Amino acid sequence: LIRHPAAHLVQIQSKMAALVKAINAKIRSNPVSDYVCSTHFWGPVSNFGIPLAAVMDTQKSPDLISGQMTGALCIYSATFMRYALAVQPKNYLLFACHFVNEGAQLTQGYRYMQYNYWGGKEASATKEAFEGVQKKADAIEAKVESKVKEAVGK
Repeated sequence: LIRHPAAHLVQIQSKMAALVKAINAKIRSNPVSDYVCSTHFWGPVSNFGIPLAAVMDTQKSPDLISGQMTGALCIYSATFMRYALAVQPKNYLLFACHFVNEGAQLTQGYRYMQYNYWGGKEASATKEAFEGVQKKADAIEAKVESKVKEAVGK
């Protein structure tokens, strides 16, 4: 009796499907592994890059902040904080992700407004000018000290 090659593939496929079904049942029987293997876990985990980057950006110069992007990310995070609590079951990990991002974006928004509209740019320019003058004064002071030591040594 000669069997068709496709019949053998069908048998393999059905065995693989049964194996996958058994593995899935095993995963779903444990609440922790069920949660870790769900989109309720991996969605927020993969999304946490945004708030981490935003928190890191709070240490950078405020002239690099995009006001439009910061505003868009504030709206985005507020929307998805609401969504995280509206879905069933509530997704507290997603809520935490967007809560952190909302805080970081509001901080960035304040820094943007302070720098561009509330005198921060002028204060920064004044500080840079003062530091430049201070550096030149220190160089002149060092030069004068060396000349005095040289004159005293003769």
